[in-house]
Amino acid sequence: MKRTQVWAGLAIVLAASLAGCGGAADPQWTYAPAPTGGVAVGQPTAAPASQAPAASQAPAGDVLGTLEVTAFDLGFKPNALTVDKAGSYEVKLVNTGTIGHDITFPDGSKIAAAAGATASAVVAVPAAGLTFICSVPGHADAGMKGMISVKGTAAGGDSHGGPAPVTDVAADENAPAYVPRDPKAPALLPGDTHDIDLVVEEKLMTVAAGFSQAVWTFNGSIPGPVIRVKLGDLIRIHLKNPITNKLPHSVDFHSSMVAWNDEMTSINPGEEKLYEYRALYAGVWMYHCGTAPALHHIANGMYGMMIVEPKGGLEKVDQEFAIVQSEWYLGPQGEPASLTKAAAANPAPDFVLFNGVANQYKDNPIQIATGKRVRVFILDAGPSIDSSFHIVGTIFDRVIKEGIELKVGNAGGFGSQAVDLSPAQGAMVEFTMAEDGLYPIVTHAFNFVGRGALGLFKAGDGDPKN
Repeated sequence: MKRTQVWAGLAIVLAASLAGCGGAADPQWTYAPAPTGGVAVGQPTAAPASQAPAASQAPAGDVLGTLEVTAFDLGFKPNALTVDKAGSYEVKLVNTGTIGHDITFPDGSKIAAAAGATASAVVAVPAAGLTFICSVPGHADAGMKGMISVKGTAAGGDSHGGPAPVTDVAADENAPAYVPRDPKAPALLPGDTHDIDLVVEEKLMTVAAGFSQAVWTFNGSIPGPVIRVKLGDLIRIHLKNPITNKLPHSVDFHSSMVAWNDEMTSINPGEEKLYEYRALYAGVWMYHCGTAPALHHIANGMYGMMIVEPKGGLEKVDQEFAIVQSEWYLGPQGEPASLTKAAAANPAPDFVLFNGVANQYKDNPIQIATGKRVRVFILDAGPSIDSSFHIVGTIFDRVIKEGIELKVGNAGGFGSQAVDLSPAQGAMVEFTMAEDGLYPIVTHAFNFVGRGALGLFKAGDGDPKN
């Protein structure tokens, strides 16, 4: 209730200030504010005539169908639509976000809707298709981009196109849909000795909507399986490289103390080796392929997380999740990641991923309970970009990063807003959500949020007003 009163008072102060500064004349907006309801294509805005973009005329001919796009903060769903043929279509914008959004086409015409509103207009879709963005400053760069394609063609060719802000690889509308990864952390393995098969699989995988790559994996997934053991356990990794693969591979467990030129040597297709060690130190550890060039093998998917619980184990919490941040440097469709891009001295990944697929937890929010304790194991697998792991709307009251602990109820009352991790560093955070709602998961290096490093925790029903 107090927040509502504060914002209401602030709104009155702002309104009074604008009225005092503007006098009787209409303000000359750089970016015309959206009205309360929706604005359809062709309606005037408050911008001066010299600044307003030319509005499209309603196209002639029969309306061939309706295309519905939902805007949320900050994205479109779906962001890629396909129609059977060129012609006139009704485009309906449903804004479920908390701020105004619009669909703006390359000629400047737009459909705008305030928070909670719906707007629509009839749009002419040419044979070459159309791209669109949200024109609110910063929203397109944060990922609010989309396209309408006509079967047999691909939209593009202007500065609005493509789901990734910067990429030299065109999206393929026929790429298989990605397979979401369950972020739930696994249970502790029973016993004191663990025989674990790690099977190398070279396969095609969709790493972001419209982008399929020839990946290299442990046990068929990116990241590889999360392995959870306790301090002092004996680990026996059976690394297998099937004869059907094309390349030699290896594995390097950062939780081990073994000779590099023994357990970590590469094996060829058709070979198997044993990697044995005892887990002598607790933490959130990386494992990865170390075959030369190790940069390429990591960049193409060969990494995973191992959790070694400390003496006495970890206290029980209500929910646990495991999240690995990594990068993708796109190669051509159906080919491996680009080593040339990954090796650049100033790395600029096409996507930054949580658990192997760009934006998967934005599309499929992670359900949690309000007011319950949540633990997240975090690993920055890199290979080159730091992570500033942050969850909007909460504070970490417990953090264990590389063995250093911020304790719950510490004498100074300290909390943590973000966990900084360099490539190969891991951490564990705990928190609770104070109310039902949506809580974005990001790296606070915001230049990468629009490239796929964005997810959502959904607490309760996701609506803080219920």
